[in-house]
Amino acid sequence: MYWVWAILLLVLGLGLAVMEVFFPSAGILGFLSASAILAAVIMGFQDGLGTGLTILGVAVFGIPVVLVLAFRYWPRTAMGRRVLLMAPRSDDVLPDDADRRHLKGLVGKVGRAKCKMLPGGVVTIEGRSIEAVSEGVPIEAGQSVRVIAVRANRAVVRLVEGETPSATAEDPLQRPIDTVVPDPFDGGEEG
Repeated sequence: MYWVWAILLLVLGLGLAVMEVFFPSAGILGFLSASAILAAVIMGFQDGLGTGLTILGVAVFGIPVVLVLAFRYWPRTAMGRRVLLMAPRSDDVLPDDADRRHLKGLVGKVGRAKCKMLPGGVVTIEGRSIEAVSEGVPIEAGQSVRVIAVRANRAVVRLVEGETPSATAEDPLQRPIDTVVPDPFDGGEEG
């Protein structure tokens, strides 16, 4: 007859542990859960060694499993969504105006840089000048760029593959900067 009480106390203890996750009670439910599980193990051993070891094993492996599952599913519950406020996406907080929709429509399109982009500058796409920022690499004026994303009302552009500045271009603005102006740190006397 002790084994019935042991199982009931074990189920009660695991249920109280889950309730402590969903309804924090400053440790009161956790204390009651630990007390019920300890009482279940003691009752199990009073019934016999096999029953006691079984209840102990279920408690040792059941508590972590039940708590992990409770913490995993808690954010999906109504209370979990209220407590854990999800961070809004940029689309949720930025205004949906015509300029932003136009910028989003430019993703994937190719244009030309109007000025040297270190990393910000202006590009021309479909006859319109648009503020843009490069993906982190400097882009020379006149080079082809592709819009890859829109961030903070600016187009993020990447240099089109195979498009590298020519060191022999007639226009100095079309050449890489290190071919136009000598490096001030080269050729100096070492001292």
